[in-house]
Amino acid sequence: MGVISPMSPVGGRTSRMRRILFVLLAPVLATMISTAAAAGEKELPRFFAYLQNVDSSILQDIRYFGSHNFVGRPVKGYQAPHCILTVRAAKALAKVQARLIPQGLSLKVYDCYRPARAVQDFVNWAQTAGDERTKGEFYPTIDKSELFKQGYIARRSAHSRGSTVDLTIVPLPVQAEPEFSVSGPMAACHLQKDRRFADNSLDFGTGYDCFHSLSHTKNPSITGAARDNRNLLVSEMARAGFTNYSREWWHFSLADEPYRKQQFDFPVTMPGGAE
Repeated sequence: MGVISPMSPVGGRTSRMRRILFVLLAPVLATMISTAAAAGEKELPRFFAYLQNVDSSILQDIRYFGSHNFVGRPVKGYQAPHCILTVRAAKALAKVQARLIPQGLSLKVYDCYRPARAVQDFVNWAQTAGDERTKGEFYPTIDKSELFKQGYIARRSAHSRGSTVDLTIVPLPVQAEPEFSVSGPMAACHLQKDRRFADNSLDFGTGYDCFHSLSHTKNPSITGAARDNRNLLVSEMARAGFTNYSREWWHFSLADEPYRKQQFDFPVTMPGGAE
């Protein structure tokens, strides 16, 4: 059987048909590619950024993505263990980190931007009687029904504006933490550091998200190293433009935040939109 030359009539017709098909299908292919890219690339709102893209040295332990938190399960809206903040807040945190690193210390964030749906998830949990599996660690001395009244849970959160962060300071090199189990024994968060969950941070007098008066930043019962560590965190964050919430030593909001009145509800996802 003879080979068809590209210059032969048959070869010429085949080549022309391919060119015609390409011209006809090119717009369709372009639309398909564009649609696929859009589906896999959920851009953040304007002026938001992933903290790791601003300062990858800041440690991240996003508690609401997992079960080591006061609800004892992943919280709605957290599809990835990543910190998202407004660019302004992220850059301000990077300034704090730059001052801590030479001291052999590092920031570690527990929560950053929080979707409004997550806030509602907290509200629903607080209003659900009987679900107290994490009481032994996070609110051992107060009734769950008191969490609203005492200011530990709110129906709106500054976190949903994107410039509020929950964080701590960790000594370097970073030490490993034990695995947390909701079904395992729990240690009350207000106990001395060697008696509560073995968090790898400095001693701040209580654990994170500890619904107890000892978590109040200026509680006079907090003395010694824990008091020094709180003063260090508050002063360094203040130098970068953050103000502290008086009932939570770990909670800071950027004073010059870009979105003072707007609440966001986009989910926390992986950089690039992967989930």
